[in-house]
Amino acid sequence: MTARFVCMVAALFASTAAAPAPASAPWLCYPPPVVAPVVDPYVAPACTYCAGHIGVVFGPTPGTAVTALADGTVVFAGQVAGVRWVVVEQDDGLRSTYGRLGALRVAPDQRVVAGQQLGISTDRVYLGLRQQGRPIDPTRLLGVWRTRPRLVPDGPAARRPGPKPRLTCTTPPLVR
Repeated sequence: MTARFVCMVAALFASTAAAPAPASAPWLCYPPPVVAPVVDPYVAPACTYCAGHIGVVFGPTPGTAVTALADGTVVFAGQVAGVRWVVVEQDDGLRSTYGRLGALRVAPDQRVVAGQQLGISTDRVYLGLRQQGRPIDPTRLLGVWRTRPRLVPDGPAARRPGPKPRLTCTTPPLVR
């Protein structure tokens, strides 16, 4: 093989393996349904019928508002075995499931918008996501609220409110 051929093959693999998404492709990045730490992470099952944990569990302060990730339609809101659940068929094609709620604020067939309150939390809130019926790791799609650090005057000087937090995603998870 010639050096030119090897370089052409290497360039072909480099361009196809790491091809970035088009600049116009919107990344999916949702605000978390509650502002709380994840206490039980997603664990993918080893096979279709194997054990796993196909969602994440947050540990909020009880009574915290649980909000919708995205616009969509509520397909289920009710109790299963004494536990309150809400399932939303999102307009972007994903299905989000919110569980272990203390109270519900939505009903089946109701339209919801991103950030709308779905219910009130208990000491734990479950979030699961499905794409075409298969579970996906919601952690990759959840952003983190960040604020810029700033100096605050010490003493009796009037304090101005800080900048608004903004949602940031650390890695591009999925493309719509």
